[in-house]
Amino acid sequence: MMHYSFHALTDAGLVRANNEDALAFDTALGVAVLADGMGGYNAGEVASSMAVQLVTSELVRWLSADDTQHSPSQVARMLETCFDEANVAILNAANANPQYAGMGTTLVAGVFHGGKLILGHVGDSRCYRLRDGVLTQITKDHSMLQEQVDAGYLTQEQAAFAPGKNLLTRALGVEDVVRVEIHEHPVQDGDLYVMCTDGLTDMLTDKDILSSLNNHNNLTLVATELVARANLNGGRDNISVLLAQAGKAPEKSGLISRLFGKP
Repeated sequence: MMHYSFHALTDAGLVRANNEDALAFDTALGVAVLADGMGGYNAGEVASSMAVQLVTSELVRWLSADDTQHSPSQVARMLETCFDEANVAILNAANANPQYAGMGTTLVAGVFHGGKLILGHVGDSRCYRLRDGVLTQITKDHSMLQEQVDAGYLTQEQAAFAPGKNLLTRALGVEDVVRVEIHEHPVQDGDLYVMCTDGLTDMLTDKDILSSLNNHNNLTLVATELVARANLNGGRDNISVLLAQAGKAPEKSGLISRLFGKP
């Protein structure tokens, strides 16, 4: 069995007046959700909060409804359903309230299920995995720049400095049907997963992120350093980090071992 520890931190940054990021996690059920809203005055904040609250509550309700061991494919289908429901809810709220017109949000949501991570995302909020000292981005941005990279017009290095990196090709609340990207990832003992908004990745390179991850064994200190460094580099957007540490759950001692006082 795998055990998971979580920690999250969000910060408005140094430029924005309000924080349009939202995040939540449920340690007992291994649910982690993060969003970065967009839109007019306060509308992005509404969209991201709606998405995180709906997806988190629905996943928690479904996972805790009975003792059935859900398969990864069932979890993936439920994730897709949650994304669809959040998309409709945001669209309906925007149509019903003129002040929310045009609002939308990115969303990355994961369920750490046994020895697997079932991960869904829309937009450019990311998830990274640190394994054996190697940091890997396990989501692909749904952005115009990423499409140019995929088509061979830009290298990944060129894209990091190219204009228009925040032009998204997918988001919740934009179209009637949302295309969710969902993948299943095997989890290993010692893995560290980092969900984050572009307020972090626009301010820090992957190399910067890796150095902060290597500086501490404590999730709280890691999150604090990442946010502080993003602010030190300008803090031009809201900054959010959600960390998940995987480790093997301690084995329970058997009755005979306990009787003889052995661990």
